[in-house]
Amino acid sequence: MGVQISSLLEREETDINLLTGKKIAIDAYNTIYQFISIIRDRFTGELLKDNQGRITSHLSGLLYRFSKQLEIGIKPVMVFDGKPPNFKMYTLEKREKRKKESEEKWKIALKEGKDAKTYAQGTTRITSDVIESSKKLISYMGIPIINAPSEGEATCSFLCKQNIVDLVSSQDYDSILFGAPKLIRNLSLSGKKKVPNKEVWVEVRPEILELNKIKKILGINQEQLILIGMLIGTDYNRGIKGYGPKNALKIVREYKTLDKILEKIKWNESNNPYDILNFFLNPPVTEKKEIKWGKIQSDKIIELLSDDYGFSRDRIEKRISKLEDLKKDGLQSNLGSWLKK
Repeated sequence: MGVQISSLLEREETDINLLTGKKIAIDAYNTIYQFISIIRDRFTGELLKDNQGRITSHLSGLLYRFSKQLEIGIKPVMVFDGKPPNFKMYTLEKREKRKKESEEKWKIALKEGKDAKTYAQGTTRITSDVIESSKKLISYMGIPIINAPSEGEATCSFLCKQNIVDLVSSQDYDSILFGAPKLIRNLSLSGKKKVPNKEVWVEVRPEILELNKIKKILGINQEQLILIGMLIGTDYNRGIKGYGPKNALKIVREYKTLDKILEKIKWNESNNPYDILNFFLNPPVTEKKEIKWGKIQSDKIIELLSDDYGFSRDRIEKRISKLEDLKKDGLQSNLGSWLKK
């Protein structure tokens, strides 16, 4: 879910076509979760599956989104989560409880013949099979894969801080707390976004958040931005009752440090606040000196999606035909502007 800090963050809309040549570290779990959640039967909420009962919703989403990005000249890097910190267990257990509740509501809705998709989306899980098939497809598209030791967004943010990538892409705002200099949201070609828990779609454009601008406007430093997140609630703590974005900003501006803030509030959490703060400031990350993009393997993509998972061969061939020009020298072939940025 991520930290609910949106209302405090300055952002600027952009055109996706202006991202040609940009190296973008993408939170893989966040992206795959979107596809598993949204790409379902519009009434029953059932996931798309092949004739062996294997989930295919994510494969459809990954192929269409990233083939479009590659055509534009975006250079994606997919970063997968590793082991979460121990103090995230409460959050994970709470999420699993909500999923089980949604499963019961989903069953009832199906039995009563009601629209069940909303409840079905609440049951979304990413299985090991989904991850394995995602990695295969991504690698066949020539997109680098990085396996983070812990939180994927922490490694994405580190890569951006080291100027190895230009931007971090995620729908959550945690990357900002991990210190990502630039975060891009809504990196989708559809131009539409589903309103949570409703069958309503709204027009959206990619938006960029710049960390230095945010801190300057709010008049705070990085540690204080993390403290605001902790007061509101993060994946590692529930937050302090009565502290939304405005009150959190106010107390952080006034008292400035965790020591001083803890003198004014009651920390009713089992997780140590200093451990959480330090995790955001110094998370385990995967260090890379450079990242290399590979060649598009059209034959492997067709074999995986059409021969193995039963996708229409004609549709897959049409989708990847536009990528053929990129095969000559990997993803750096036919877009000379990539070499200038």
